[in-house]
Amino acid sequence: MSEAVRIGILGDLDPASRGYKAINEALQHCATKLQTKLDSEWIATPSVLAPDARKLLESFDGIWAAPGSPYKSFDGMLKGIEFARRRDWPFLGTCGGFQYALIECARNVLGIKDADTAENNSGSKHIVIYPVACAVPDRKKDAPKLSGMVPEIRLRPGSYLQSFYSQDTVTEEYFCNFEVNPDYEWAAMEAGFPVVARGAQGEIRAIESPTHRFYIATLFQPQLSSKPGKPHPLVLAFVQAAADWGRKKLDDSVLE
Repeated sequence: MSEAVRIGILGDLDPASRGYKAINEALQHCATKLQTKLDSEWIATPSVLAPDARKLLESFDGIWAAPGSPYKSFDGMLKGIEFARRRDWPFLGTCGGFQYALIECARNVLGIKDADTAENNSGSKHIVIYPVACAVPDRKKDAPKLSGMVPEIRLRPGSYLQSFYSQDTVTEEYFCNFEVNPDYEWAAMEAGFPVVARGAQGEIRAIESPTHRFYIATLFQPQLSSKPGKPHPLVLAFVQAAADWGRKKLDDSVLE
């Protein structure tokens, strides 16, 4: 593959954050596995509100909505996710990216205009994302309520997510204080994004679209467990989808 795969990382870069560094590293693990060049670029959330933002987003082959809520621009984050959903761009959302993917669906697919996260303290009557109900025991002092390696994540048989792992139960790492309000589980289903992973108590841990080119969002952070020589299977599938889309865009431009 002569052209580099271009991944836009939607979020507000914090070089000191382990999770942010892990995203760049996980992408390179996949590039090595696929024997291709990969260029990644952070897209600051306020920049997505600029007049030329669509052209910027179109320059990427895949969009990764990164952790880091609250973001500098709530509207910018939603607009970037909406672009990927509406235009069928390969999309991966993790942690905060997962949370905002659900808010975007609730607002722009279902018309719940004030759908929000409790983190914003907006007073909305439609809190789709709320504080983690059951804190992980024995977590480090001052760590988020849901942090560290969590076992018994059950994947829905027949889902894309399950096919990438090739197993039904996985262990993944979390680092978050907010999760899906179960009262709004119906919203994901109604918007066309079925739940494909659950925690030990049935908590929603991932959604996907069965109709998009690639659209998966997870509360856990797969980038944290990607290793050199052993890229995370979900991230690998995302990069492969982005590479395929990049090739198609290039072929279509030649035909034009």
